[in-house]
Amino acid sequence: MPRPSRNVEKAKDFKGTWIKIIKYCKKYYAILLVAIVCAIAGTVMTLIGPNKIADLTDIVQKGLFGQIDMDSVANIGLTLITIYLISMVLQSLQGWIMATTTQRISQGLRSDISRKINCLPMWYYNKTSTGDVLSRVTNDVDMVGQSLNQSISTLVSAVTLFIGSLIMMFVTNWILALTAIGATAIGFLLMGAIAGKSQKYFARQQKHLGEINGLIEEIYAGHTVVKAYNGEGKSQATFDNMNSNLKDSAFKAQCMAGLMMPIMTFVGNFGYVAVCVVGAVLALDHKISIGTIIAFTMYVRYFTQPLSQMAQAFQSLQSAAAAGERIFEFLEAEEMEDERNKVFEFGKVEGQVQFDHVKFGYEDSERIIIHDFSAIAKAGQKVAIVGPTGAGKTTMVNLLMRFNEIKDGDILIDGVSIKNMSRQEVHKQFCMVLQDTWLFEGTLRENLVYNTHGVSDKRLDEACKAVGLDHFVHTLSNGYDTVLGDQISLSQGQKQQLTIARAMIADKPMLILDEATSSVDTRTEQKIQSAMDELMKGRTSFVIAHRLSTIKNADLILVMKDGDIIESGNHEQLIEQNGFYADLYNSQFATN
Repeated sequence: MPRPSRNVEKAKDFKGTWIKIIKYCKKYYAILLVAIVCAIAGTVMTLIGPNKIADLTDIVQKGLFGQIDMDSVANIGLTLITIYLISMVLQSLQGWIMATTTQRISQGLRSDISRKINCLPMWYYNKTSTGDVLSRVTNDVDMVGQSLNQSISTLVSAVTLFIGSLIMMFVTNWILALTAIGATAIGFLLMGAIAGKSQKYFARQQKHLGEINGLIEEIYAGHTVVKAYNGEGKSQATFDNMNSNLKDSAFKAQCMAGLMMPIMTFVGNFGYVAVCVVGAVLALDHKISIGTIIAFTMYVRYFTQPLSQMAQAFQSLQSAAAAGERIFEFLEAEEMEDERNKVFEFGKVEGQVQFDHVKFGYEDSERIIIHDFSAIAKAGQKVAIVGPTGAGKTTMVNLLMRFNEIKDGDILIDGVSIKNMSRQEVHKQFCMVLQDTWLFEGTLRENLVYNTHGVSDKRLDEACKAVGLDHFVHTLSNGYDTVLGDQISLSQGQKQQLTIARAMIADKPMLILDEATSSVDTRTEQKIQSAMDELMKGRTSFVIAHRLSTIKNADLILVMKDGDIIESGNHEQLIEQNGFYADLYNSQFATN
């Protein structure tokens, strides 16, 4: 799988970001060059027109006092039509090429971000909101794509038109050329000053857009909790604050961009006036013809028009640079270790798991969470991990699954270090049911057999019956082919039952249950527990549970506190010790 480079310095400015964007487009250099050549050629054809119009005007002017040379008029007219048709074809071809290429570039950026999501360690997402990541995939990529499509071709055409018209003006009449340049020089100064100040506002705009997307996604996902705790006011206040920040940054950015057109329109009109006045004086002295003045007024338009186009294109490039900086910041984030060289694959898995002096702390924190964890789970054992909230139970499971990497020590499966296996190979050995259920919009069948192939309806029926979902399935109009969406309302317990059935269908050598029955009622829990006990036979199982009554039959109970194992043994042994586990169990029993 191709991976973005991790040794590239993060984009910090307009120039640096656009260098990265240009390098990213390197496989499209050839086709982009064709588009640029088409844009230049089409613009050059446009520049030829005014000279022909000047000739046509002079012929007609001479004919006013005699006979008009209609053959010359017809030839010049046909030449102008041919020139403008060729220009139209070239510019249309350039537009089609740019539209096609930029969509492919955008597709590539989205694909790279999608691949990058799977390459980043779990701790990265602990400090980055989901909405912010989504904003990079959608808003930021679209901004770069639109800028490449519109601004690059516009900028090339505008620069060509500007330089070409400048040359043609000097060829036509150097006095009028200097007049036009002097009148429009102020436009360059104003454009440069505004562009220099506006970049920071475009960067803020993209940043605030990502923040507000993150908040909306977060609030929408938890809208039930927000309402239950009367948090609408606080949520609205937070949203209003972020919305106000976005409004201010967008307002300043757009105001800066909006100043360009009025300024350049004024400069263009001022140039027309200057050329007309000086041209009239020269015409009265018989130094130039009327046709020259007409051609020059067109060249002045060609000279001033690109200034406003370049200004708008530059503003768009600034927006794209701000968006591109966020994209490349994500693509350049430190990845997990490249494991393409790890080819170890299990044959038959016995299921013995050993934690050997495991030590762990998050990458972005110096605090150690797991200090010195050692334990052995024999093949086929049911191992329960219990302890107070924050003791490190789920962290141990994440380390076992290699969702996080240990700082020191080792974890071995059948005597083989998980460091020597790819993450995919580790994941193949485990079914996993978490406290937080995850379902996607699709059919019930698709949710049950997620990434498991060749599953028969009989196997689906057995799994659903085992967890108590069979009656629910039979009430659905389309059975397993019913789409889970807004029309089908599932309770939290039913979602949990569905995810447990998914684990049963996956049928992997080892099993991880993290508070798997926390959302179901007591009777359903007993039914599921019976099914899970059947599923656990012959499999090494790790069970995290706060209801200690559900793990009384565990072969080994590990009691964790503050990242260490403080007690271990089966239920009877730990009760006899009358230690921390006994206190936990008796407190639950007393409460019940």
